[in-house]
Formats: sequence, C-alpha cells, structure tokens
Amino acid sequence: MNKGTIKKVLNYIGKYKIFLGLSVLFAALSVVLTLYVPILIGKAIDYIIEAGRVDFDKMAPILIKAMIAVGITSFLQWLMNVCNNKITYNVVRDIRKEAMRKIERLPLKYIDSRSYGEIVSRVVADVDTFSEGLLMGFTQFFTGVVTIFGTLIFMLTINVRITLVVVIVTPVSLFVARFIASKTFSMFKLQSEIRGEQTAFIDEMIGNLKVVQAYTHEDENMEKFDDINERLEKASLRATFFSSITNPSTRFVNSLVYTGVALSGALIAVNGGAAGISVGRLSTFLSYANQYTKPFNEISGVVTELQNAIACAARIFELIEEEAETPDNNNAVALKEARGNIELKNVYFSYVPDKKLIEDFNLSVKKGQRVAIVGPTGCGKTTLINLLMRFYDVNKGEISVDGNEIRDITRHSLRSNYGMVLQETWLKNGTIRENIAMGKPDATDGEIIEAAKAAHSHGFIRRLPKGYDTVIGEDGGSLSQGQKQLLCITRIMLALPPMLILDEATSSIDTRTEIKIQEAFARMMKGRTSFIVAHRLSTIKEADIILVMKDGNIIEQGSHKELLARNGFYTKLYNSQFAQ
Repeated sequence: MNKGTIKKVLNYIGKYKIFLGLSVLFAALSVVLTLYVPILIGKAIDYIIEAGRVDFDKMAPILIKAMIAVGITSFLQWLMNVCNNKITYNVVRDIRKEAMRKIERLPLKYIDSRSYGEIVSRVVADVDTFSEGLLMGFTQFFTGVVTIFGTLIFMLTINVRITLVVVIVTPVSLFVARFIASKTFSMFKLQSEIRGEQTAFIDEMIGNLKVVQAYTHEDENMEKFDDINERLEKASLRATFFSSITNPSTRFVNSLVYTGVALSGALIAVNGGAAGISVGRLSTFLSYANQYTKPFNEISGVVTELQNAIACAARIFELIEEEAETPDNNNAVALKEARGNIELKNVYFSYVPDKKLIEDFNLSVKKGQRVAIVGPTGCGKTTLINLLMRFYDVNKGEISVDGNEIRDITRHSLRSNYGMVLQETWLKNGTIRENIAMGKPDATDGEIIEAAKAAHSHGFIRRLPKGYDTVIGEDGGSLSQGQKQLLCITRIMLALPPMLILDEATSSIDTRTEIKIQEAFARMMKGRTSFIVAHRLSTIKEADIILVMKDGNIIEQGSHKELLARNGFYTKLYNSQFAQ
C-alpha cells in the first residue's frame, strides 16, 4: 500500500479520536464476550455424561448466561458500528469539503488543462469507493485483530501444546495475504484512473450531444467509448481476480490450522492422563480455532477493499495537494468602489512558455471610457480579459487599477468591482429570481423586475409557468441560448458594478432585441469603465477607444472614424463585414 496515503488518511481519522477509542473499546468487549460463550458451551457439554444421563439443573444457568452474553455482544457491536459510521462519513465529509475548497482555489490553468468529468470522478466516485473500504476496515479490522489475540490468550489457558500448532501455521496465512495485497494496489489505481477517463468522456458526450449528432459522429464516439469500456473491464477483472485470490488462499491455510487442532486435540483427549483434555474443553478449543481463523478470511477481504480505497484516496489527495493559485499578499488592500482608471505597463503573458502570445503590451484607460477590443481569432482578446480579472497573472509587467497594482489588491474585491457578460452563458439550478440576484443577493423584487425590463427579459420571464419563481435546470435547462444570455445581462443590470466586461454579450440575441439592449448598455456604461470584446464591428462604433489586436499586440488604436480614416487593418476588418 501507499504509506504516504495511509498516513494522510490516519491524519483525517485522528480528528475523531473519541469515536475511534469507543469503537476499539466496544470491539474488545464484544470479542471478549464472544469468546466467553464457547467456554460456557464447553462446560454445558461436559454435563452431558452419556446417553440418557444429562445434568439439566447445572446446564440451565450456564445456557442463560450464554444467552445474556450473546445479547450484550449484539448491543456492543451495534454501538461499535455507530462509532464506525460516524468516523467514516465525517472523514469523507472532511475530504470532500477540502477537495471542493481546493477546486475553488485552483488556478484556472489547472481546470482548463483537464476534463471536468475526470475532476468530478475524483470528488464523487473515488471518495465513495474510499468510504466503502474505510467503513469495512473499521467494522471488521478492529474486531478481527482483537479476536485473533483474544482467542490465542483463551486457547493458551486451555492447552499450550495445541495452541502452538495454531501459532506455527499462522504466519503462512499472513504471508499469503500480504504477498497478494502488495500486488493489487497498482491494479486498483489503474482501475480508478480509467474510471475517471470514462466519466470524463461521458460528461463530454452528454454536454455536446447536439454537436455529436449534427456531425453524425455517434459511431466514432461509440468506438472510443467501447475502447475505454473494454480497458476498464480488463483492469477491473485483473484487479478483482488477483484480490479475490486472497480469501480462498487464507481459507486453505486456515483449514490446515483447524485440521491440526482437531487431530492434536483428539489424540490428547484419547490418550487422557494428567495433560488430557475433556470433550467439552476440546469443543471449546475447536470453536476458538474456528473463530481464530475466521478474522484472517475477513481481514484478507478488508485488505482487498482497502487496496481499492487507498488507490482512490491517492487520487483525491493528488487533487487536494495540487498547488493552489498564488495567495493574496499579506498587505493586499480591498478595493471598495473602484473609480475605473486602469493601466497596463509592459505586459508579457503566454499560456505555454515556448509559445509567445502577449508581448510588451501597454494600455491606459481613464474612468468612464468605453474600450472595444477587436481582432482575428486567437489574437489575445479573451486573454486580456483573463488578465484584467486576474484569472491568470502576467508573466512580466504590471496591471494597475486606480494606481494599485492588481497583485496588491485582494482577488475578491477586484473581481467584485467588475461585471461580466460572456458569450458562454452560465446559469445555476434554481429559480429565475435566484439566478438574476447572484450579483446582488439582497435585491428586492422591484429591483429585479426593473433590471429585467432594462435587459428586455421581463417579457419572456413573465410568460414562463411561474414567472420569476420558475425553476430552471443546470445551464438554463430548456431556455433558448438567447434567453439565457438575456438573463446574464439582467444579472449585470441589477448589480451595476463600477467596471464592465462584455465579451460578445449579445451574440445569441436577435437583431431587434440587440438594438434595444445596446441602448440599455449605453446608458449603463455611462460613467463606468467598460471593455467590449466584439466580432460584429457595428456594435462598437460608439466606443471611445478601439484596440485592434493581432498576435498579442495592439497594432492600431483610436476611435471608429479615426481608424477608418487610416485605411489600415481595422478598415479591412470592417469592410469584410459590410462589403456589398
């Protein structure tokens, strides 16, 4: 097993020492009582003298004691299971909470470079598998270990020579279980990795099913799915096959133990003498021998499950231990109400070190200016937005807001001063009202309705079955792309932050509604610093500054009229859209 992973799991378990101690105590008490019952049964058997001669008067109280012991044992085992459940599901809760906290603090480059389904698989499927193994470990491992040592002690009190037979054969069982367990960890780890790959592929398929069907790519995707599915089948079968060898192997060894005890005990009982053993005590000893070997079978099964659990835990800990985004500086200031003066000085940035993108970028934006950013695909428009919001940090140079370098401003306060409407809409599972009020949770119904009217979404919201209380599914459910975009615009109309970023904010809206929304945007942008990313150049004619970007650099800068007069790259872009 991975010792580092086990140590991390034990650190989480250590928070619940009280429940752990109680579990061990209840396990010990239940085992002691379980081992006490065969002694009582053995005594009762010795009162069966021969056919027709049974001392019922002496047997009755012994059998009553045995029933009471069994009842108390059952109650103690129930208490032990309560403690084990408490430990297991608290640990699982803590790990999932830590994983979610880490996901929120991970740099976007980590999320962008991995499939969402694979990350979800770690937090959901891997943690579930881990919890099942951990619960089985607590339920059977403690009881099994205590039973092994308890039965040895009890057997020694009955007959040392027969006990030695048991002890001599025991290491064989331990060796077999350890040998097989050491080989299965890597197999279960591979199984978890392929399962994560499968979850990611299914998530991708469902999320893009329209595209798959539009390009008749069903057969190709099924081929890829079959490939992943077959690899998962082989990995699962291999891991399960080798792990399942443990139980029959230990059972075989344990059968040898039981056979040795039965033979040696029978010979001693037949020979009699001072060192002899009665039939009742031999039956007690055989019962102990059976109870002694049983935990080895259970522990071998537990070891198999723990191998799978630890392999899954290793994957979730990999996520938890990923390097988080650079924390805010200790002296970082909170930007309360930004004026909107933004400056970029000698900014260099690239997503991949050997692939240059933005180089020596300079820009000065004054309060209330509307800055439009245009250029061909891949020129760095969205990258510039990512840098302004500090989703990514610059490699070199600096960006400042109101004279404060953004790395000296807390991320939360910086981002709360921006309002964003992106081409890719994002809506959560909830009511229309909840989705609109995300940027201003304390908004009144009147404010929400006014914002909806300003964004021209009030009409379609009112026609929904429950109006503003209509529940929509993840990513807007059955709403059209245009309606979803209108709700995102309504959200920003309600919050009215001091700085705005509009990235193709009206790309999915019909022309008539777009004209009205552009008018609403014009009113909203008055006095607010605004960045507008647009491909349709007709929407940015009124911008104060138009930045024409190409290959990560500003190649032209000016107003719409100034840029047309220069007859440069912007003029070519504009004419390409409006040429007759």
